[in-house]
Amino acid sequence: MIIYALHENPDWFPPFAAAFDAAGLDYQEWLLIDGVIDLDSAPPEGIYWNRLSASSHTRDHAHAKDYTRALLDWLEAHGRRVVNGRMVVEMEVSKVRQLSALRAFGIDVPKTIAVVGTSDLMAAAARMPTPFITKHNQGGKGLGVRRFDDLDAFAAYVDSDEFEQPVDGITLLQEYVRPRDGFITRVETVGYEYIYAISADAARGGFQLCPADACELDSAGRPIEAASLFALREGYWHPVIEQFLAFARRYQIEIAGFEFIETDDGRIVTYDVNTNTNYNPDVEAIAPKSGPAEIARYLQRVQDEVYAQVR
Repeated sequence: MIIYALHENPDWFPPFAAAFDAAGLDYQEWLLIDGVIDLDSAPPEGIYWNRLSASSHTRDHAHAKDYTRALLDWLEAHGRRVVNGRMVVEMEVSKVRQLSALRAFGIDVPKTIAVVGTSDLMAAAARMPTPFITKHNQGGKGLGVRRFDDLDAFAAYVDSDEFEQPVDGITLLQEYVRPRDGFITRVETVGYEYIYAISADAARGGFQLCPADACELDSAGRPIEAASLFALREGYWHPVIEQFLAFARRYQIEIAGFEFIETDDGRIVTYDVNTNTNYNPDVEAIAPKSGPAEIARYLQRVQDEVYAQVR
């Protein structure tokens, strides 16, 4: 039975291909860029792993999100097993949905106001304590993330050519949460199990903290000669991890990265759920488990479960 990896960015796939090859998995990549869905036919038998990214539109893949929605509707209507299925797509592409679900689950999140369009931006900003940040509802890659220390600076930005229009028209105004010691933490989970945690240097990296190997290249595709922004938090444990695992089960997010900030006053503030998680090679080299290898093992387990059901 083939494992189909559904994604739209080949640059991110080599670590997973290597892990799948090492595990002896039979897999194919299914690019979510353009294609045909014959609704009168049945999908191929197999296991499907959804890796849609909320930032796909930034790679000129404007139709990837709706293609994925349509494809997963078709797959699930025919009973195909999808890892990170249709419900997870909506979690990936909406920070409003993420933050609302996290808050309802009892997980601390930043104070946030979602503004549709631009006419209400200033009135909404006046309700925010300063400093605050902006970000796009459909984000990733630090899209639209800027810090503002006063309303005058924000007004000048909104009226300028630098203002970044979000792809879905929704701008988030969000409490600026200052990280203790200057870093954020990302907890990696696979199959509702905790894999490891990494720290990311927000003091150097700012708001653009993509851990993938392909993200640490310059505009010419050469490796950036600098110390990595990412490090393994060896032996890290906190009760919030149990909350993340329970949240993942509630929303059937089988593979994810949860990002949070630890503050000086003891808050653990979660601000992102990444359902197409990537892994940093420097961390992978010393981590007690490998993220891609754990995904390969989990997909093998899912495949075995499906085999057992059809026999």
